[in-house]
Amino acid sequence: MSKAKRGDQPSSPGGGGADTHDVIRVHGARENNLKDVAVEIPKRRLTVFTGVSGSGKSSLVFDTIAAESQRLINETYSAFVQGFMPTLARPDVDVLEGLTTAILVDQQRMGGDPRSTVGTATDANAMLRILFSRLGQPHIGSPKAYSFNVPSISGAGAVTLERGGKQVKERRSFSITGGMCPRCEGRGSVSDIDLTQLFDDSKSLAEGALTVPGYTPGGWNYRLYAASGFVDEDKPIRKYTKKERNDFLYHEPVRMKIAGINMTYEGLVPRIQKSMLSKDQDSLQPHIRAFVDRAVTFAVCPECGGSRLSEAARSSKIDGRSIGDVCAMQISDLAAWVRGLDEPSVAPLLESLRALLDSFVEIGLGYLSLDRPSGTLSGGEAQRVKMIRHLGSSLTDVTYVFDEPTIGLHPHDIQRMNELLLRLRDKGNTVLVVEHKPEAIAIADHVVDLGPGAGSAGGTVCFEGTVDGLRRSGTVTGRHLDDRAAVKEKVREPSGTLPIRGASTNNLRDVDVDIPLGVLVVVTGVAGSGKSSLLHGSLPKQSEATAAGVVSVDQTPIRGSRRSNPATYSGLLEPIRKAFAKANGVKPALFSSNSEGACPNCNGAGVIYTDLGMMATVSSVCEECDGKRFDSSVLDYHLGGRDISEVLAMSVTEAEQFFASGEAKTPAAHAILARLADVGLGYLTLGQPLTTLSGGERQRLKLATQMAEKGGVYILDEPTTGLHLADVEQLLGLLDRIVDSGKSVVVIEHHQAVMAHADWIVDLGPGAGHDGGRVVFEGTPADLVAARSTLTGEHLASYVGA
Repeated sequence: MSKAKRGDQPSSPGGGGADTHDVIRVHGARENNLKDVAVEIPKRRLTVFTGVSGSGKSSLVFDTIAAESQRLINETYSAFVQGFMPTLARPDVDVLEGLTTAILVDQQRMGGDPRSTVGTATDANAMLRILFSRLGQPHIGSPKAYSFNVPSISGAGAVTLERGGKQVKERRSFSITGGMCPRCEGRGSVSDIDLTQLFDDSKSLAEGALTVPGYTPGGWNYRLYAASGFVDEDKPIRKYTKKERNDFLYHEPVRMKIAGINMTYEGLVPRIQKSMLSKDQDSLQPHIRAFVDRAVTFAVCPECGGSRLSEAARSSKIDGRSIGDVCAMQISDLAAWVRGLDEPSVAPLLESLRALLDSFVEIGLGYLSLDRPSGTLSGGEAQRVKMIRHLGSSLTDVTYVFDEPTIGLHPHDIQRMNELLLRLRDKGNTVLVVEHKPEAIAIADHVVDLGPGAGSAGGTVCFEGTVDGLRRSGTVTGRHLDDRAAVKEKVREPSGTLPIRGASTNNLRDVDVDIPLGVLVVVTGVAGSGKSSLLHGSLPKQSEATAAGVVSVDQTPIRGSRRSNPATYSGLLEPIRKAFAKANGVKPALFSSNSEGACPNCNGAGVIYTDLGMMATVSSVCEECDGKRFDSSVLDYHLGGRDISEVLAMSVTEAEQFFASGEAKTPAAHAILARLADVGLGYLTLGQPLTTLSGGERQRLKLATQMAEKGGVYILDEPTTGLHLADVEQLLGLLDRIVDSGKSVVVIEHHQAVMAHADWIVDLGPGAGHDGGRVVFEGTPADLVAARSTLTGEHLASYVGA
């Protein structure tokens, strides 16, 4: 039997064998705004995707390449397993070849569950629980005894067994020792409800006494109490007997018939605690969050001191520290503590724990603590936490997909992130990065530039090749790649100051600082130095005494379903509906696809969705309304010669002109559209689903919406997030216009162009965590460059070429 030689393999145009599969080929990609994109991406290389925000980078990388890779991997599982997995539709693309397993590391915030912490999200807590269950003194039980998510429970009773053909009754008991603090149920804080915010006790239920959102007279929540029979709905609440008041506020859950329907009745206080207080505050709708802020006071649990743990879990210690103590330590300190433990019986566990904690430090998150709630991490921090589990991975020939990994990073930290990306590549992996920062683009082996514009003006490949080739290409990215802002020669004079005194939130060390008013102030410093703690934790509280209100635009992502669009999110649809209603003499509700005007066939979605179980859901355009989402009778009403579906199909720029004059003149709508155009979203379609917007577009939509609020001081948290180099110029122009209109703008920012453009800089540091929390510089950008006394000063001087 002769052995097959390498040359005997079937030949192909590019050469024989497996070695020819060295590119990922994409042909005819049409996802979102992509226009038949064809591109070849080299494997085992670092490829950076650039282009203005909304040009189609995420559509190509995440929604086409990564999505198809994940879909194909899911199809390798049995139908039973696929039933438990998210169903993914095949991307709209003709050819996708050469795909490898894709691992996504995106900017999605980590779960906002109140019990989710950095430690639980990264398996560090799981390892520590095992460590304490083996070495902790006194010994209190299994790893569950150290978990703040497991309550202690016990029970006893008779069980019936069949033994030898006879039924035998035996008494059995069980107990589980958990580590959950019984007072706060593992949340670390307790809430106290102000009853005066729940109801007006001078009124009866029939008169509308309840003031909780969603408990309006006539609704089911209201009828639950009014028709329960526990209280007299015509009697004012202040005249209730002790029993009636207890039944109304604190009654245990009980199944009963109310208004002819089987329902569960329970007291108002536990019902509100379950429906509103058990969720993360940031995930609540704005009006419910406002109610919770008004009605509920949160305080550190007096029993566990915020550690979330039971007394037994706090009493068991290693080297004088409990599991609560070590989780509260800064991770860089905890890594040193773990290195000091030498116990052969748990050597493999200690080795894994050391490697995990060292990864935190290496990736620049050594300033966090394991008990930090994961919902409080910024987008950049969350992305780096997700990276940690991949750093020590032995997998090769994997495609790693990153979405702007430099977000939230100081220029000093970007170099470290670049080294991590190169290390993943050098292990034989394909690394795909969506990025705007020139420092990150510079390390690319291959660049794909999309554009030339955003939205419908983008979606084509403008350039493929090396970084040097991009510089010479003449594309928008190529032209702006070497842009360097100059330090302002003349800065504005402040109109006053806003003093912050004794700020000590998180790692701040009793900071005293005066924020100048009437100018553009940039607060900067390395990641974890205390910037957000200073502004979000101290400034709003301080400024309540001033006449100028504070408008804070943070990094919380805007949430929206496929029914939400820029018109609904920005409040633009309200004046448009009223204008249509007034012009036609009908109700405004007719012009909402989520209300009376909805197409009855698709319920206003414009698409019919068919669920096929573990197969991808099939969507088809509604035949009744042809995807317009409205009932045909609604489309007979016009304003300025256009029906409501035609108005929602307009771009922001087109709609701004439409509502500016003539029959359709609507000042309220025009003002909102002008703000959307101001932040560079003129190309967006009013009815475009929010789910199709990129991260940068969502950030700017939020900025435009919150700029409508009346305030004298605007706090912006990294407004350059997701912005292309060319868009940063437009943002600086917008900030100038806000300041010139008499407002004060305070920006938390790492982008050197914004620092150079500032009138005043406050630099925090010198390091992160307990190495930061101090003001290391206050002054003009020119003074910072001249002094070069801080890390920021050195990088800014290098940036402006000083």
